[in-house]
Amino acid sequence: GNPALAVEDPTSARQLPMMESAGLRLARVPVDDEGLDVAALARSGARAVLVTPAHQYPTGVVLSAARRAALIAWARDVDGLILEDDYDAEFRYDRDPVGCLQGVDPDRVVLLGSVSKSLAPALRLGWAVAPPALAARLRDHRSRTDLGAPVVEQYALTEFLRSGGYDRHLRTMRRRYRTRRDALTAALSAHLPAARVHGVSAGIHLYVELPPGCDEDAVVADAARMGVAVTGGRSLWSAGRAADAPPALVLGYAGLSETRLVKAAELLGQAVTHGADG
Repeated sequence: GNPALAVEDPTSARQLPMMESAGLRLARVPVDDEGLDVAALARSGARAVLVTPAHQYPTGVVLSAARRAALIAWARDVDGLILEDDYDAEFRYDRDPVGCLQGVDPDRVVLLGSVSKSLAPALRLGWAVAPPALAARLRDHRSRTDLGAPVVEQYALTEFLRSGGYDRHLRTMRRRYRTRRDALTAALSAHLPAARVHGVSAGIHLYVELPPGCDEDAVVADAARMGVAVTGGRSLWSAGRAADAPPALVLGYAGLSETRLVKAAELLGQAVTHGADG
C-alpha cells in the first residue's frame, strides 16, 4: 500500500491539503508538552515523519531532549526518515538556540528551511539539507518538475549571506520581534488574564488557550468583526482530537506595531467576554 507520512497533531492546516494532493497518506501523531509523542509515532507504522522540533507549530512546544533521542532512535530502528522543518528557529529570545536534529544524524534527517519568515514569503527561496543519495534524487525530481528557479534572488541571497548583511538583519529583527512579543504578551495579561499563553520563547506567533467555556468560533467571528484576524486553534487538530482540545487562538505578531498589538489584545478581550457569555 501507499506508505504513510506522519505529521504532528496539531499542525498547520494549510500544508495538509498540499501533501494529500501529492498522493501522500498522512498519519496524525499527537503532540504534548514534550513535543511529538514518539511512542505514538512508532505505533502509526509510518517510516517518515515531518516535525517542527525547535518551535512546534502551532503550540510553540520545544521537543524535549528525551524525545529528540527517542525520535532519532525510532528512525534508526525502522530505517526511517525525519523531515525537520526549521521554519522560524532564527527567532529565539529567552534561551539559547536549539540544535538541529540533522546535526545528530545527518543520514536520517533532512533539514528544511526557507527565508519566508526571516525575509519574505514572496521570495520563494528554501532549501533541503539531505543525505547525498537523497539529495541526488531531489535534484533529479526538481529538474523534471520545475522548468525554472529564482536564480537572481538566489545570487542576491548568497551575497547577503557572504557580506554579513543577513546576520545583521536577523539581529535587528530579533530585537524588533522581541519588543512586539513583549508588548502583546503584556497586553494579553492585562486584557485576557485567564488565558494561557504558549510559545513565547521563540518564533513570531503565540498559542493562546482561552478560558474554559469560551466559544472559540464565536471569539474568532467577533474578533473579525472588530477588525482583528485570528486563527482558531481547533481547526489545526485532527477530527478525533479537536473535540477535546481547549479553545485557543493562534496570534501572529510580526507584522504589527506595538501600539496595534496592544489594541488588538484589548479587542480580543472584548471578543472573549462575548464568547464566554455566549
